[in-house]
Amino acid sequence: MRDLVAVDLAKCYRLLNHGPTVLVSSAHAGQQNVMAAAWAMPLDFDPPKVLVVIDKATHTRQLMEASGEFVLNLPCQAQAAQVLQAGSCSGKEVDKFQASGLQALPGDKVAAPHVAGCIAYLECRIISEPHNQQQYDLFIGQVVAARADPDVWHDGHWQFEGHDEKRSLHYIAGGNFFSIGQQFSVAPYSAS
Repeated sequence: MRDLVAVDLAKCYRLLNHGPTVLVSSAHAGQQNVMAAAWAMPLDFDPPKVLVVIDKATHTRQLMEASGEFVLNLPCQAQAAQVLQAGSCSGKEVDKFQASGLQALPGDKVAAPHVAGCIAYLECRIISEPHNQQQYDLFIGQVVAARADPDVWHDGHWQFEGHDEKRSLHYIAGGNFFSIGQQFSVAPYSAS
């Protein structure tokens, strides 16, 4: 994990801008958990903030509310089966790291763990918004640290060419995923 490059917090929204499925990890009082989530997105630039939807019934949510922090981990194509397993059982009943074969690694600035093998991590502290949390299961996190795999993140952008196993995952439903496709650029539009 420590061979990941630090990501400028002013650009960390780009880690999520392409809409990947994430693994949300949390920890409190000696317990830790991980869950799959498809509803996460960037919210703001400075300071950087993200949104994630976490259902009231989840063990992850209990740990997040108790600790005030979480990590958004960006899994890759090589981890699809583990992501599906982490999203298919309850952390209240089993150790989801053990059940899915995922490995927890220490975070940089928060107690919530990173998930080994992920291509990026956004460590977050919860910005309390009780109405949104209770009514919509919506959590706002201020990003306090971000890291990405230099094989696929450089010059402030995702560049997956030549690393198919490290392409980010995008969950559809029913055990089906897409992985991110080919990147291309276009020149800015000129109305001249």
